[in-house]
Amino acid sequence: GYCSEAMGLSLRNCAIRVIDTKTQKQIYSDFGEMLFTHFGVSGPMILSASAHMRNMESGRYEIYIDMKPALDEQKLDERIQRDLLDNCNKAISNSLGMLLPRAIINPVIRLSRIRPSTKCNQVTKEMRQSLVKTIKNMKLTVLNFCSIDEAIVTSGGVDCKEINPKTMESKLCKNLYFAGEVIDVDAYTGGFNLQIAFSTGHVAGKSV
Repeated sequence: GYCSEAMGLSLRNCAIRVIDTKTQKQIYSDFGEMLFTHFGVSGPMILSASAHMRNMESGRYEIYIDMKPALDEQKLDERIQRDLLDNCNKAISNSLGMLLPRAIINPVIRLSRIRPSTKCNQVTKEMRQSLVKTIKNMKLTVLNFCSIDEAIVTSGGVDCKEINPKTMESKLCKNLYFAGEVIDVDAYTGGFNLQIAFSTGHVAGKSV
């Protein structure tokens, strides 16, 4: 796929939405940063999105990337028209560098069913519309997940209802204390899980 072609590219100020194809419902959306890697995609938004993909079934989830969330389709089309006009005798693959990062241009053009060698002055309205839809809705199907060894945080653990929050002691077993990831809490990436570990560890340590 195009992920390996764009490997190392960090997309900033983009938006994603995740669809569960079994229910056809949107289960997550966010704005921020993501990264293309040799295995697929990663980065803060993707890590947070993965928390909502509890059923790790291959092909069940689709990620739609909006690379230009600040522009609606009409404004994006107008922007593309200006870029094509400025480069009218060049191939389209060499004309979108002001709009998109170099590494993603050819994949976007191919997904739009346009030949990369097409001259800008030969691009039709239909081609432009296809380009706009790809930039605003670039689809990725989630086929697999990284192993637990590469996880930032895991879900599951001791039920919070079974723990005294003032001491972190088990309500079921005296003198047994819990802290950090052994507890059934998992937060989005951004230092929250570390804070949970520090805070619960501090309380448990003081209570022993």
